[in-house]
Amino acid sequence: MNAALRLVGPNRSISSLSLREITREAGIAPNSFYRHFDSTEDLAISIINLAGSTLRTLIGQARVKAKEVDKGIVRNSVEIFIEQLYVDAHYLPTLLREGIVGTDRYKQAVRQQLAYFEQELTEDIISIGEKANGVPIYPELIAQAITRLVFAMGTDALDMPREKHAQLIDQMVVMIKMLFAGAHLLKKQQPSK
Repeated sequence: MNAALRLVGPNRSISSLSLREITREAGIAPNSFYRHFDSTEDLAISIINLAGSTLRTLIGQARVKAKEVDKGIVRNSVEIFIEQLYVDAHYLPTLLREGIVGTDRYKQAVRQQLAYFEQELTEDIISIGEKANGVPIYPELIAQAITRLVFAMGTDALDMPREKHAQLIDQMVVMIKMLFAGAHLLKKQQPSK
């Protein structure tokens, strides 16, 4: 998997890799590849799953760290997310890219990873809301909107100079806070049951 990630880097799709390229980079014979994966497509799905799992762990740690250092959870999570564009493992660029240009199977794997992000974020929204100013209305939709917003803007960040990321992060933080503010306002406007 590491060999494939080195080959794709931040700008190339996994689907463009050949078995010969991957095995040469890994320093193994092509037949050895099949002891680990049935196909290059299975390798790609494994990479997408690992990327999603790793990113969810990092973002979860960012939320915990934000509480400890009294830094905003939203800002810290967004900053960690954007920083992942430059980590050598290339997990975030892989997820962003394969969700757009990958095969149908790759896109489905990315959608599954996004669903995991949404599920974990929903749980956090409910948990934090119960401890703070109340659970906003439709926490599942807020989580879905945040996940899609962050991943879409992350895709934009791939193509922009790094020095513009601070402005992008500021915009993302404001947009996410607007989602929460809107949800709380909508909840206040709902008739009491």
